[in-house]
Amino acid sequence: MRFRHADGTTVHLAYCSNVHQAEDLDGVVGQLAAYAEPVRESLGAGLLGIGLWLARDVVTELSARPDAVHRLRTELTARGLETVTLNAFPYGGFHREVVKKDVYLPDWADPARLRYTVDCARVLAGLLPEDVRRGSVSTLPLAWRTPWPADRRDSARRALDQLAVELAELERQSGRTVRVGFEPEPGCVVENTVQAARELGGVDPERLGICLDTCHLAVQFEEPAAALRRLADAGLPVVKVQASSALQADDPADPEARRALARFAEPRFLHQTRAAPGGAVTGVDDLPDALAGGLDPGSPWRVHFHAPLHAEPEPPLRTTAAQLTTVLGELFGGPQALCDHIEVETYTWSVLPEHLRPHDREGLVAGLAAELAWARDRFEELGLKPLTRTEPVS
Repeated sequence: MRFRHADGTTVHLAYCSNVHQAEDLDGVVGQLAAYAEPVRESLGAGLLGIGLWLARDVVTELSARPDAVHRLRTELTARGLETVTLNAFPYGGFHREVVKKDVYLPDWADPARLRYTVDCARVLAGLLPEDVRRGSVSTLPLAWRTPWPADRRDSARRALDQLAVELAELERQSGRTVRVGFEPEPGCVVENTVQAARELGGVDPERLGICLDTCHLAVQFEEPAAALRRLADAGLPVVKVQASSALQADDPADPEARRALARFAEPRFLHQTRAAPGGAVTGVDDLPDALAGGLDPGSPWRVHFHAPLHAEPEPPLRTTAAQLTTVLGELFGGPQALCDHIEVETYTWSVLPEHLRPHDREGLVAGLAAELAWARDRFEELGLKPLTRTEPVS
């Protein structure tokens, strides 16, 4: 879906396909028919954005075969879909039984991460709609925090410099701009905007910036306006926003809250958990660690569990959807739009507690459509004008 901000900026709203399990091209194409097109139809939208996650093997095939890129682009167009952004954080195996910290491999000290990201950018340049000049790719925040010795940090910085060079060359060759956004995440080398300014300040601001995941921002107890000012002061543009909500327990010492949290402690993904007693953020690397006594229950906990945007969990738990609304207001409520690519990224539908989980294709389609409707309503409340499929992009 497309919206027009008062300053003329076209804002693209999509959902991220990493919620679906597919690591070959046929599987990705199948997702479009099975999920994305029905979501669009459910919303009554003439055009729907889908932020594709393309695993390494898919990107390798697309990079080697221009006809494959043409096939994917044709399928998108035929189904009323557009892709202006890719999620290149997971490299592969995102739906294995156990993912946890493997999602951070390869990291930015490994040449494989640079090659994958550049290949994603090249594929995206071939998928962009004719009337869209700029695409975005999101990636991990350098690496998990350990081990991160000086030599690996230096290797990663050289890779970022090379990334900017290759993105500039891609623009020269294709006429399309693709920017890469590094996504701060709890537990990583860059887990908040303070670390983003320190570790990423000085990169090429025309090509590189930040992917702001609003769940991660909330888990780190960052205040949205201050976080955005910090990024702007560091010369780091917000390339992309991943609209997501964290899970919150206001009183984690309450036995009911602990029982409810335990239902979200699942084995596939990492669920970093944080508290901020007295304003100082502290935490553990996974929710089971917190429940086992690793985190003081004397102040609210926030959990890195991407909860559906439109629905609150059963009390006494809640989500940080109110903070997401605040972030959207900071980005779009002023005279200038501070970002143009928004991606709903609730990849956790399949690992929600059993009673909240969709159990068939129709249930997931309905859930994804409800999330996008929630985001659409927030945009319209902020005065963004929905665009028809045929209206030109500014």
